Amino acid sequence: MSSTALWFAALLIPTLSASQSPVTVAVDRAYLSWSRDQAVEAGKRMRANGRVGGFFDLRVVHTEHSYNYKLRATWLTPEVIRATARLAQLTNHLSSEAAEKLVAEAEAAGDTVVQVEIDPREGSGVIPLDWVALLQPAGLAPDAPGAVEGRNEPKLRDVKALAGVTARDYAYDVFWVVFALRHPDGKAVLPDSAREAELVVRIRQKEGRVTWPVPPSIRERTRNVN
Repeated sequence: MSSTALWFAALLIPTLSASQSPVTVAVDRAYLSWSRDQAVEAGKRMRANGRVGGFFDLRVVHTEHSYNYKLRATWLTPEVIRATARLAQLTNHLSSEAAEKLVAEAEAAGDTVVQVEIDPREGSGVIPLDWVALLQPAGLAPDAPGAVEGRNEPKLRDVKALAGVTARDYAYDVFWVVFALRHPDGKAVLPDSAREAELVVRIRQKEGRVTWPVPPSIRERTRNVN
């Protein structure tokens, strides 16, 4: 069995001992007993790095534009949200009830949220306001139907359980992008046939992609979306 398959199998286990890897499904409260290291490990699982634009992209004119952008994205799945809430609980000596309120607040933000970090390379260092983020099944053909466009929500910066488990890198601008898990016609954005999800970030004529395995908690959340 591959390491990815083993990881998915582990996600189906409802409770964990202190020595096991910290993974959970959406209804599980086992995160309330995770150690700090376990929470950090769980929170980093859905963190991916990429780049918008080719490595050798060069500017000829328009030096006010960056020639490419470093990209980092964290899919704030139910596991990552719980890991972040657990770290806040440990750091601030919160009660279990307070930690669960942090989880509830984060999950009320939308179907699913991706924290997108962008660092322009040279040029003006300014990220154009018209950049776009799409969530879709990995491997979807360009311009094929199936992707859903995200909505940038700056106010989510203040939602503690959407902060992620890593310290802020101030070289990057950080955005919280909300995605629907169902299309207007009711079809799942990430159907059961999609083993991986792909985030596509487009800035001007440049594009970058990162992928993650689709965890069971997202499939469960998709089923519960009205």
